[in-house]
Amino acid sequence: MIPVYIGYDPREHEAWRVCVASIARRSPETPIRTLRLSALRDAGLYTRETFLTETSRIDAIDRKPFSTEFSFSRFLVPALSLYEGWAIFCDCDFLFTAPLDALFELADDRYAAMCVKHQHDPIETVKMDGVAQTRYRRKNWSSLVLWNCEHPANRHLTVQCVNRMPGRWLHAFEWLSDDLSGELPLSWNWLSGVNEPLPNGEVPCGVHYTLGGPWFPNCQDVPLADLWRAERDSRRMPGYGALPSERERALNSSERCLA
Repeated sequence: MIPVYIGYDPREHEAWRVCVASIARRSPETPIRTLRLSALRDAGLYTRETFLTETSRIDAIDRKPFSTEFSFSRFLVPALSLYEGWAIFCDCDFLFTAPLDALFELADDRYAAMCVKHQHDPIETVKMDGVAQTRYRRKNWSSLVLWNCEHPANRHLTVQCVNRMPGRWLHAFEWLSDDLSGELPLSWNWLSGVNEPLPNGEVPCGVHYTLGGPWFPNCQDVPLADLWRAERDSRRMPGYGALPSERERALNSSERCLA
């Protein structure tokens, strides 16, 4: 099975739990791995330096604000996969409503990476719980990526590269020529509060609460917030679908890097 790497940020722990649960319940055989910055640093895989202002985290390389602890570590997925096979990365603020098998079936060996190619030029200046909203080329392309880890082009995405290149270069997929990035359907990375509803009342396969979700007090009424709350609450009900022990450990551990 293709593994799924999920970015982790302590501020969004509840979002991460629900994201993991939504995958494990619908795709119980899918290996789930969590990218934790502390573990990646301890392993010597992540060395980028940052500093804090009153409102933002700033990357020391390009002096730009960024939102989450996994803003750059997501690009380590091909290296963590030893440049073999396929893998998926997603932000922790996703809710999946469909089995990931349908996403895996879209994998196309012609491409080094596949994503929803958003045209997202935000007008707001803050998001989530008050962090700065940033504008950059190909925003949100990297929030869900179907990685062809063994594609030769991804060999350029080394650990050293991820730790040294500017964020704008990484998030814009600049190590790839345009013909090597494939396009996924919008349904797999539907941006709550940004994208229009899908036709005929269709529920997105992957809801991305990019502006913030109901785990933040000021984001209770974002589009499809009730869907997220229903998933959260279903985990608390007796008889909730049995999570394999591997998934349950991933949900409960506070120290795992790669579950």
